[in-house]
Amino acid sequence: MSSAPQNRPWDVHRLPAATGRTFLVTGGNAGIGYFVAEQLAATGALVVLGSRDPGKAGAAADAIRSRVPGARLGHLPLDLADLASLESVAERLAGLGVERLEAVVHNAGVALDDPPRRETGDGHELMFGTNHLGHFALTRWLAPLLTAAGAARIVTVGSFAARSERLDTDDLQSVRDYRPGRVYGRSKLAQMTFGFELDRRLRAAGSTVSSVVAHPGGALDSLTPPRPPVHTRTAGQRLRALPAALLVQGKESGAWPVVRAVLDPHVEGGQLWGPRVFGLRGAPRGEPVPAHMADAAVAARLWAASCGLTGVEPGLGLVGQKPTD
Repeated sequence: MSSAPQNRPWDVHRLPAATGRTFLVTGGNAGIGYFVAEQLAATGALVVLGSRDPGKAGAAADAIRSRVPGARLGHLPLDLADLASLESVAERLAGLGVERLEAVVHNAGVALDDPPRRETGDGHELMFGTNHLGHFALTRWLAPLLTAAGAARIVTVGSFAARSERLDTDDLQSVRDYRPGRVYGRSKLAQMTFGFELDRRLRAAGSTVSSVVAHPGGALDSLTPPRPPVHTRTAGQRLRALPAALLVQGKESGAWPVVRAVLDPHVEGGQLWGPRVFGLRGAPRGEPVPAHMADAAVAARLWAASCGLTGVEPGLGLVGQKPTD
């Protein structure tokens, strides 16, 4: 942590202090989400791990505390595939003593490698339903805590895979065209499109809450430093992965753009953050938003469909909020 002047270049190893602030990281028990939580915990903030599995959340908390003595951590049981269960998140966070939320990191998700197509209990295609619809609805139910914080941030974690995909708003559930790799990429594209559209709507409404999108670039388990029992690797795995380090990185580094999107006071709503080197590895930087992610017509159709599929109102409890005194 550092309290250096704001004009100091961003240093991923010297993060600004965030004592007194509260951040929620969905999927904070593994992968990119774990390293986002670990790095945010080092700032003195209260970091709440959103996770379905209390055992995995506990293991992640132990691993973080082994690296960050005195880390302030909490656990929110969270199943993004169960939309009805999300309605009580604000109440459950209040049970942890959380009265306001300075940032939520929409990170959790699923990726399927092989057919067949699967559905959530609500009848939605699993990847689209969890990765996008779950976070869309979660935003609605976190709205009171985000608005209570004033200048809160909603940080959506996208994927490099979304760059090569296009949304089919007539087949968002991939009923006609189900190929796991494509469906995953489109689910992340839906998240990113939502993140940019949300910020446009927040700005139009004069809200002090902002929406930022970040992605980890190419982040491999084999290049990720060990965090037992959350993540382990053998010496052989590390050696075999070294050539790939010329192009991609591990998940600890992949978390850097997300952490900057949460903490950097100069980050603005509607921005996209990713790794510096070809968008695949390196220190975080702002990137141009690809045109297909900023397509207002596609975003409007996605937004309307998401409201219908989740049953939440178009404003998500955020749009239309005016700045507080």
